[in-house]
Amino acid sequence: MPMSPSNRESNLLRFGIFEINLAAGELRKNGARIRLQEQPFQVLAALLQNAGQVVTRDHLREKIWPADTFVDFDHSLNTAVNKIREALGDSASNPRFVETLARRGYRFIAPVDSVAAATIPASELEQIRTHNHDLRNNNAATSPAAGIALHSELHVPIPRRGLVRALFALIQVMYLVFYLSALAHLHGVDRVASSFLPGWRVLVIVGAVLVTGAAGIPLRFYLLSAVAFDFRKLAETFSRLFPFVLALDQLWAIAPFLLLPQIGVGMAFAATAALLYVPFSERTLVRLAYPLKT
Repeated sequence: MPMSPSNRESNLLRFGIFEINLAAGELRKNGARIRLQEQPFQVLAALLQNAGQVVTRDHLREKIWPADTFVDFDHSLNTAVNKIREALGDSASNPRFVETLARRGYRFIAPVDSVAAATIPASELEQIRTHNHDLRNNNAATSPAAGIALHSELHVPIPRRGLVRALFALIQVMYLVFYLSALAHLHGVDRVASSFLPGWRVLVIVGAVLVTGAAGIPLRFYLLSAVAFDFRKLAETFSRLFPFVLALDQLWAIAPFLLLPQIGVGMAFAATAALLYVPFSERTLVRLAYPLKT
């Protein structure tokens, strides 16, 4: 049955420079379509249809994720809201569109108008769209990065999630190699350390390698298995573990000096400088692959 004019108009909503067609499932910015996946679009539609009101998480669960859908609802909803904010250029800390109400839900805080309230003649609308198209082409020529979706918290282009998880796993494998190699060649550690330290300090170095290596192996196996099985709460877990991970990684950053006879002082300093940054890289990779709850 053809949709009546009033129904068609109610399906077209405008907020700021954005326009959404609820029937067609399209979000546009200045006339240009913005890609938004199905679930984030449904969440945005629910917020727009209740603009100014609190939309609870339970309501969104019932509306978008039926009871027989086996998903991690919290993670799925958080991801959907993050994607909405990326599409709108919004921020959780300083929202212009989607406001988070802790432990309750979300509220769309920008004014929302029906497109019917500002009907424009077709010829004039076409001129506006042509003008916007020319502006976008000019901007694209001067700003190649325009239109790239950014992470809502880190403000970097969002990479492929599989690549991020693989990089995090490789870092864990690297540290496992460090630990196993050092523990397998403790006599070599003793020999290198004794070449530039007094006797009792050599025992301290060997003891530190033994203790931290033995503690680090189960830690790395845990992180490796967590990312391999895609543990969805890894961000929260890693944030609690981070002080210990940071201390452990900073200590093992001096490991290249155990290879001093083979690589020399210069390379040992360079490798140590690079390893000092690795724990912060791990934290960033985890936040990219597993966004914290918003």
